Amino acid sequence: MNQHRAIGAVFALHGAVAGTFATRVPWIQDRLGLGPAVLGLALLCPSVGAFVGMPTASRLAHRIGGRAATRLLLALWCGVLALPPLAPSPAVLFAAMLLFGASAGMSDVVMNANAIALERRLGRPIMSGLHGVWCVGSLAAGAVGALVAHAGVDARLHLGIVAPLLVAAGAVAGRDLLPQRTEPGARTPRRFALPGRAVLAIGLVGFCAMFAEGASTDWAAVYMTKVTGAGPGAAAAGYTCFVLCMAATRLAGDRLVRRLGTVATVRVSGAVATAGGALVVAARTPALGIAGFALLGIGVATVVPLVFTAAGDAGPTPGEGVAGVATITYLSGLTAPAVTGWTAGALSYPAAFALITCVAAGTIAAAGALRPREPGALDAAPADPSPAESAPSTAPG
Repeated sequence: MNQHRAIGAVFALHGAVAGTFATRVPWIQDRLGLGPAVLGLALLCPSVGAFVGMPTASRLAHRIGGRAATRLLLALWCGVLALPPLAPSPAVLFAAMLLFGASAGMSDVVMNANAIALERRLGRPIMSGLHGVWCVGSLAAGAVGALVAHAGVDARLHLGIVAPLLVAAGAVAGRDLLPQRTEPGARTPRRFALPGRAVLAIGLVGFCAMFAEGASTDWAAVYMTKVTGAGPGAAAAGYTCFVLCMAATRLAGDRLVRRLGTVATVRVSGAVATAGGALVVAARTPALGIAGFALLGIGVATVVPLVFTAAGDAGPTPGEGVAGVATITYLSGLTAPAVTGWTAGALSYPAAFALITCVAAGTIAAAGALRPREPGALDAAPADPSPAESAPSTAPG
């Protein structure tokens, strides 16, 4: 397993944890008898944990090295998967979910920083493909989890088996990650890194894309039902097409970046997302709604991966830049569903998605913030990659 395959496996495993957990939330709700409000608070805890944990991740990586930090935090994220179904009360569940979110966010930061370092070494874009592999891991694990849940398997048994298997898989993959050693005299990351001005500008682009992604993920099926009159199957198809188109575009996105460059790719993506959002707003039939959500998925797909790469270049250290942008995108993903619901309740569902479309269009205007610090640094593949760097990889790039 080479370094590209290794980081691809790490992204897939990270996605697998998220996909597995999502399928067992109803079981946890039923076991503890949680009402919607209490469940909502429990599902808010991971975001709180991530906000607290992410800004500290780069300091840990500085202390023990990027590869060691990635292996450690991925193992923690995979292992903590087993805790939520074991919670005997809502209070214990909240604590488990805080730890769940902190480990998720911190591992997210260090694995993206490792990917940025590898991308620089290869001299070609790989981030979009890696985020696509994350989607594949999440979808695959979610499908398995859905089958297990449908079979009535106790979530404590299910996650108790899956968690150590994922920990073991991560340990194997982590051995081949790119070593990231701290250079003598290198700047020590701050204890709690908040984004600077350059990272904030880059984060604005990520905020716009993640806002559209988060809102569409949570509200696509509802919109299809309420506005286009879709039945359960067609409503689910709207969400499914959004996710599948996003995953497929991410897997192919690195080729687009090599052809167009970062800024042009983001602007084209923003235009596609805006067109998709406009089609969703105008849709009054299921077919048009599905087409609109498919375009939205294509449009937002490559933006966040490119934002992470740009932040790694713009931050005081790659880890701090990634942590800053990750904090902003998590905030966007957290607020988007709520803002969508409030707007739909106060005005209408089409008005809510008109707002989402306007936010998505912001990526077009703000794309210049992602311009590489060294123009053309990742706009083309290296002329003569070494044999090790040109070896086949499971993560498209």
